[in-house]
Amino acid sequence: MSLEKIYGVHAVEALLRHHPKRVKQVWLAEGRSEPRVQALVELATQNKVAIGQAERREMDVWVEGVHQGVVADVSPSQVWGEAMLDELLDRTEGAPLLLVLDGVTDPHNLGACLRSADAAGALAVIVPKDKSATLTPAVRKVACGAAEVIPLVAVTNLARTLEKLQQRGLWVVGTAGEAEVSIYDQDLTGPTILIMGAEGKGMRRLTREHCDYLVKLPMAGSVSSLNVSVATGVCLFEALRQRSVKASAKKP
Repeated sequence: MSLEKIYGVHAVEALLRHHPKRVKQVWLAEGRSEPRVQALVELATQNKVAIGQAERREMDVWVEGVHQGVVADVSPSQVWGEAMLDELLDRTEGAPLLLVLDGVTDPHNLGACLRSADAAGALAVIVPKDKSATLTPAVRKVACGAAEVIPLVAVTNLARTLEKLQQRGLWVVGTAGEAEVSIYDQDLTGPTILIMGAEGKGMRRLTREHCDYLVKLPMAGSVSSLNVSVATGVCLFEALRQRSVKASAKKP
């Protein structure tokens, strides 16, 4: 089985904490000994993961990106299948929040969206198998550990998946610049699927047709739209805000 290289302090730390069996060896740049690197060493030692040293120039060849002097050899990335959604929903209490990225191809945007989804309490991130970014070392680096925590689910037919989720009682909320309703006026406290479209193109026609509601982000400046990862963060945290307010109102 071929190994892949994951890099960056946060990404490697998250793997050691959540999936230590996937980590085969941790490489540190010569001379790195600050506290957070020592914490990595302790984690690796606790999980009986081998630790090695390498020159920075050698590590620069291994990966494309800022590795921060930390690289790990790990077993291949895990992308979940559609059956994982039923398992997640079956064991989830309360109103689930799912994020769908309809054709987001930039790995940095995917990594940022995974990070926001985890921070906002989303249950999973769903992407189509074709014409979409997937888990790579670059995505994991940008996600800062979130890629090791929140499931990324790749589905063959996104429209069919949305239909199945609607049958389970989830409401589909799609984002579109021409929508009349603001995200801030849409109720996001129930079982919700939030759909973000591809960079520049937005949602595909079939995806749009399966939306129960269309919402927009109100824009006060001269630009007409936001980067998809920024817009995703805004929408997810509006859902989190609404849910927090509702939960607080129920307390005696």
